[in-house]
Amino acid sequence: MTKNKKVLIVDDNALNRKVFEHIIGQVYFYETAENGVEAIEKVKEGDFDLILMDIQMPLLDGISALKIIKAEQLTNSPVIAISAYASTADRDYFLSAGFDDFIAKPITPRQLLETIENNILKNGFTFEDSQGFDEDLILDETVINQLMKYNTLENIKTVYQDFLDESFRLLTEINLLIKEENYPEIGEKIHIMKGNSGTLGAMKIFNFTKAFEKNIKTTNFDNIFREYLILEGLITSFQEHLQAKKMI
Repeated sequence: MTKNKKVLIVDDNALNRKVFEHIIGQVYFYETAENGVEAIEKVKEGDFDLILMDIQMPLLDGISALKIIKAEQLTNSPVIAISAYASTADRDYFLSAGFDDFIAKPITPRQLLETIENNILKNGFTFEDSQGFDEDLILDETVINQLMKYNTLENIKTVYQDFLDESFRLLTEINLLIKEENYPEIGEKIHIMKGNSGTLGAMKIFNFTKAFEKNIKTTNFDNIFREYLILEGLITSFQEHLQAKKMI
């Protein structure tokens, strides 16, 4: 397929951007922005056929950025909201706020490309259905198979190594935050890990961080250090699994 469309990827998380770049880059041209302020500047400077807009970002969040884009009539291209919040009410809210579509994290390559297709191509270009996530899997290999359609194995290995590097860094930060009893920041770091693990099919990590984050949100801190130790073990096991499969 000839590249003839350009997508603006707006996300403050570097790993998310890299995943989106690897998937989207095989089908479309793209540029990236790290927050709403940078996104607005990019839209003012160039033409994009579609904008993928993360909701939670520093400096200027996705909803505020969309309001400016609409108020200043910077583009008529579709703007798709991306968020880890996936309830029907949240989806309705994002659409009512002016977004053209919504993608819930964790995304799948098929879902991402089909959503982009539905919004800007309309030419019958289709993608095979992928299987759903299995919470009992250490690694959902359907994610690897989908990524392999749009990328080289070496690029995919780099993404997984980046995920592990970031996860171990976040673990170190979480350990310090537990000692400080800084629960809101712990929740933010767990939220990042949840989104990334889901996107990459690290299902045991994804399902555990989903429960961990829920405990933080409901102020259930009784077993937080034990949960931290379990998470550390899951990430180490995931690393060993990737090593055994020669994926890192």
